[in-house]
Amino acid sequence: MSTVRPLAVVFLVCAVVLAGCSGAPVSVEDDSTPTPESGTVSTNGTVAVHNINVGQSVSTLVVGPTGETILIDTGHYNDDGEYVIDYLQRQDIDRIDYLVTSHNDADHIGGNAAVIEHFETEADGVGAVYDPGIAASTATYGEYLDAIERHDVTLYETRAGDSIPFDGVETEVLGPPEPYVDGEDRNENSIVLRLSYGSTSFLYTGDAEGDAERRLVEEYGSGLDSTVYKAGHHGSSSSSSETLLDAVDPKAAVVSSAYDSQYGHPHDEVLEAFSERSIPTYWTATHGNVVFVTNGEGVSVRTQAEAPTDPLSIRDAAPVAPGTTTPVEERARIGAAPSATSTPTETARADGGTETEGELVVETIHADADGDDRENLNDEYVTFRNVGDGPLDLGGWTLRDEADKTYTFPQLTLSAGETVTVYTGSGTDTDTELYWGADGPVWNNAGDTVIVTNAAGERVLTESYS
Repeated sequence: MSTVRPLAVVFLVCAVVLAGCSGAPVSVEDDSTPTPESGTVSTNGTVAVHNINVGQSVSTLVVGPTGETILIDTGHYNDDGEYVIDYLQRQDIDRIDYLVTSHNDADHIGGNAAVIEHFETEADGVGAVYDPGIAASTATYGEYLDAIERHDVTLYETRAGDSIPFDGVETEVLGPPEPYVDGEDRNENSIVLRLSYGSTSFLYTGDAEGDAERRLVEEYGSGLDSTVYKAGHHGSSSSSSETLLDAVDPKAAVVSSAYDSQYGHPHDEVLEAFSERSIPTYWTATHGNVVFVTNGEGVSVRTQAEAPTDPLSIRDAAPVAPGTTTPVEERARIGAAPSATSTPTETARADGGTETEGELVVETIHADADGDDRENLNDEYVTFRNVGDGPLDLGGWTLRDEADKTYTFPQLTLSAGETVTVYTGSGTDTDTELYWGADGPVWNNAGDTVIVTNAAGERVLTESYS
């Protein structure tokens, strides 16, 4: 597990029962680590931000350039994390490095217990949980803490000024402050998280409302500027104030709420404010899963359904049910975005392929190295070819076997017709030769499966051999 930034980070120590927890947090403070300056993170690969369609709730998966993951919230208690876990499995996510609980309302922590249980018993675990530290007297909250205690997962109480050590991406925790806003109001004291990668950034404010937003603007001002803004409180008029929007100045917004929201989310006042500022708006209820992929210079916007992004017209489209498995397709680009690629299957090519797309195929699998495989690792390799008509940006893509040994491609564009070979051993990367750097053989001589996943977390290639 990565080491948490020790800026006023607090371990929560609770006596856990089904209905909640009792007892005061024990504070452990260390101000020795400086906060990183904005814009200091270099870029190598891509970052994918998945806004999962979970109905009247919210859950966001972030996959970093080295494959580390952040999961912000886990959906509603009504489905017990089912939509989230199913989505993560479809993306071949086998570990949550950082689970961020924006606040402890049941529509944000509904899947926390199930997610922790799943990853701790059936996958590679949860690295640490970040929580604003305000308890809720609900069974859902109690089950969440029970799962943490049962599996001995590290739990941090998180405040403004802290940071999450997300490899390759700058993370800033901007809220809640010390002391809390409005006593211990859970919405107002949501964890506010800003992620920066190169010149692109994403702002997530949980359910923060008026007082919290005023504090953010007063405290950070133009430092809130972000490429993509996740509308606070599901698009409620209690959030996304005009002063906040002017400070954030987003190039796109995403709203997570149900198509037939019992609360009327997103509210007309918010959509009108977005429209006045010409902010393209993506709504999980009509666009389905919304995935932003950035190379640090621009953002590729990918959704399941093609629906209006004019804020005043987003209700004109048909709903997309949570759990729908239709793959995402690129709908728009912001700045110098990474190129989108199609899933190389017959269905995907027939429905969405174009003459300008690249397509990755396996050309050679050399699993059985001469002599002792362990001493001749670079005679074990896989060669890929781009058989499409256009280039493929492989930066941030992953290659894995059936045992989940994983390699992440560096920044690399494979032109049409070109090949690249990934050797198991060590060496110096070139445009045509890459080195896994593994300590032992990867590919099973008796049979295995080559699995390639793109930077958006979508499986694009599966090739088995025996």
